[in-house]
Amino acid sequence: MIGNRFTEYIPEKTTGQNAFDNLLNIFLQLMVITSGDVAEALAWLTNLDKRYNLTNEVYGIGDFIDELKSEGYLTEEGKSGKIVLTAKSEQSIRKNALEEIFGKLKKGGKGEHQTGHSGQGDEISSDRRQYEFGDSIENISVTDSIRNAHINHGFSEFMLTEDDLEIVESEYKSQTSTVLMIDISHSMILYGEDRITPAKKVAMALGELITRKYKKDTLDIIVFGNDAWQIKMKDLPYLQVGPYHTNTVAGLELAMDILRRRKNRNKQIFMITDGKPTCMKVGIKYYKNAFGLDSKILNKTLTLAAQCKKLNIPITTFMIASDPYLKEFVKEFTKVNMGNAYYSTLQGLGNLVFEDFKHNRRKSF
Repeated sequence: MIGNRFTEYIPEKTTGQNAFDNLLNIFLQLMVITSGDVAEALAWLTNLDKRYNLTNEVYGIGDFIDELKSEGYLTEEGKSGKIVLTAKSEQSIRKNALEEIFGKLKKGGKGEHQTGHSGQGDEISSDRRQYEFGDSIENISVTDSIRNAHINHGFSEFMLTEDDLEIVESEYKSQTSTVLMIDISHSMILYGEDRITPAKKVAMALGELITRKYKKDTLDIIVFGNDAWQIKMKDLPYLQVGPYHTNTVAGLELAMDILRRRKNRNKQIFMITDGKPTCMKVGIKYYKNAFGLDSKILNKTLTLAAQCKKLNIPITTFMIASDPYLKEFVKEFTKVNMGNAYYSTLQGLGNLVFEDFKHNRRKSF
């Protein structure tokens, strides 16, 4: 009897499309870290190739760059000839962030948030009830209604009355408006810890999730340092930390202003930060205090948290820091707003955002 002989498996060198896909994944990760600087990302990739032999004699970094251009990931900008990302690259970065943080989503429907309320909604349920005046004819179950007519009036002469009509219940689906606040103060890169890259990835993943699965939802993204301003989702890969203090007040005021213009009922704020509020604007001047918790800045911040509560806007704070006095601030802030707070490591940030977003799918604020 001839048996099986086992030998050491030596995988073949990756060439062609496999090599391109592997390098593309690394390159897109580097684009987030370098805030969209193509030249710097390619320099990093070249150094990684020298150290870990990512390419071979068949397919090198030069071939990869040529393919990036031919596949529409890179383009040359105007007369300067500077190489920049295309919209295709930006979408790929968001898609990668979504798969990395939230996992691969299954396709299915429009994916709106389900609620516990039934009635003349969007999602067909298994419940049935008798027709009532004002019900839409679209919700009449023809088969059940004809069956009722046969039972009530017999088969000899068909007759369908109002009492025979049966309605298929449907469930309402809610539309949610979310504002995501990202802290870009200098502390987000202090002490050798890169906190801004995970925050950007979470924002991109959340944006891609809403775009794909919750098409009727809205997501607005704002950043706050000394001031606060709104950015578009396509701007996220290029987002950088600045020499800023933390003006949480300006961020909350802008978030409330955006949500005030949204007409749907369900509204919420997600805030990713690593520190306490240290700045606010008084007239045209900035009032700053980076030492301890300044009572003037703190009271203004808590006042806005209370105003959000009155407007039924819960604030979920994701604090990527563990200092005890910072936890006390977040605890008080959350108590005033009646929102939620999480103290996250950088690795767990994405899962926490997703879980809280998913938790609110059936909640009517």
